[in-house]
Amino acid sequence: MRIKEKPDSLILDMDGTLWDNVDTYAKAWTAGFEKCGYSKTITRDDIIGLMGKEARVMLNTLVPEWTDEMHDTLFEAVTDSYQELVPVMEPIIYDGVQEGMKLLSKEYKLFLLSNCEKDGLVNFINHTKINHIITDYMEHGMNLKPKHHNMQLLVEKHGLKSPVYVGDTDSDSVESSKAGVPFVYMTYGFGHTDNFSLKFDSFSDLVEYFLKHC
Repeated sequence: MRIKEKPDSLILDMDGTLWDNVDTYAKAWTAGFEKCGYSKTITRDDIIGLMGKEARVMLNTLVPEWTDEMHDTLFEAVTDSYQELVPVMEPIIYDGVQEGMKLLSKEYKLFLLSNCEKDGLVNFINHTKINHIITDYMEHGMNLKPKHHNMQLLVEKHGLKSPVYVGDTDSDSVESSKAGVPFVYMTYGFGHTDNFSLKFDSFSDLVEYFLKHC
């Protein structure tokens, strides 16, 4: 899908696009299993390929033999454990993200959209101190709907005419297409796709393009 006109807004994914917090997530999953009475260590390698997936997909991949009720109990324990880790987490915020978003906010409305749990984006916003430049956000945990649905909610709620979605995986590309929104692919993230309108190898490159060439 081509970008036919200058965008009026950028909708940004979180994990693999703005930061890498996988090590904290792995600790939260391990602690969640422990709270449920299971000794199961989850590593970065176990979940990095699941970044950007909905919670149910992650649960079915990690413990496919469990029932939905057991999954729900586990995920509640994982999210509780993550909240406990938030004050001490040390995520990698990608180069150019914080300053770049401040610059972009002067020209575009900025939104966040993620398949994370409820308050996952709130934690990101608070950690990076960018609440004053984010117009709105949607998380999978807010309504358990797929990303394309929540993308459309943002578009309709704010009357966006020419948004783009910025992400890092093929599933991001697919969801953007379903929502009728052009996809901007960040190659440094957690996934790969050949389907995109634009691609960038760094966040700084994206900022330069949208401020100077778009």
